[in-house]
Amino acid sequence: MTYTYRTSGTCSSSISFDYEDGRVSNVRFSGGCNGNLKGIAALVDGMSADEIIAKCSGIKCGFKNTSCPDQLAKAVAAAKAEV
Repeated sequence: MTYTYRTSGTCSSSISFDYEDGRVSNVRFSGGCNGNLKGIAALVDGMSADEIIAKCSGIKCGFKNTSCPDQLAKAVAAAKAEV
């Protein structure tokens, strides 16, 4: 299934990805730091939801309480909960 998550507190406005059999692929961020987010998307491609959540949860960006990786973890957790 393709899942889209509206982010909060980050420069990116949304994250879309494919979620199948507990794995995430084809991650796309809308907005944000283009190169960094392409890098994150490439690094997590094919990872399990649990691994992404464990590695990305709680990461902060500057003085913000969240970050794009943290929002990705929240998005993956939400997709996992829906299945």
